[in-house]
Amino acid sequence: MYDVIVLFDGYSENTEMGSCANCSCVLLKGKDNIIVDTLTPWDGEKLQQKLWNNDINCEDIKYVVCTHGHSDHTGCNYLFSNAKLIVGFSISSRDLYFDHDFAGGKPYIINEFVKVIPTPGHTLEDVSVIVETKDRGLVAITGDLFEKEQDLSDDSLWKSVGSGHDDMQQENRNKILKQVDWIVPGHGPMFKVPDHYK
Repeated sequence: MYDVIVLFDGYSENTEMGSCANCSCVLLKGKDNIIVDTLTPWDGEKLQQKLWNNDINCEDIKYVVCTHGHSDHTGCNYLFSNAKLIVGFSISSRDLYFDHDFAGGKPYIINEFVKVIPTPGHTLEDVSVIVETKDRGLVAITGDLFEKEQDLSDDSLWKSVGSGHDDMQQENRNKILKQVDWIVPGHGPMFKVPDHYK
């Protein structure tokens, strides 16, 4: 089983100049070390420092999963040259790309504790990571499928940053809420799923 370590809580806010945002970045420490969503390209130094604080080097990361291809979720992928990359529905290692039927609903099994499942809605190729943990039960790292905990009661928070696939996103949100105990959303702290969603 895994330790889920949120290296950085995501955030988003509207300003006069535009939206100010960065994603949640999560280290899954266990059998195969995994990082989920790698911030913006300007965050490499602080990301490396956080990993070192957790006794992990970039070379120790076996998988990088980016929940979708937006720049605030993929920016530091370049740090992890030993890792297999899963960016939305695309799986690659160096110049080799692997076939996988995410579009048909097939999960990608990393190991017996971690799988990557298709959860389109925010984009048509979003994925979420489901991980069995030592102390929190099942945790989903969902990227922008969930913006933040507050969007459970105010759906305008996720619909306002979506890409026009609201019905699909709502369906996948419901699926996640029914099966996991905790969620790490794209732009807010980890939260416990309220019991009434089960």
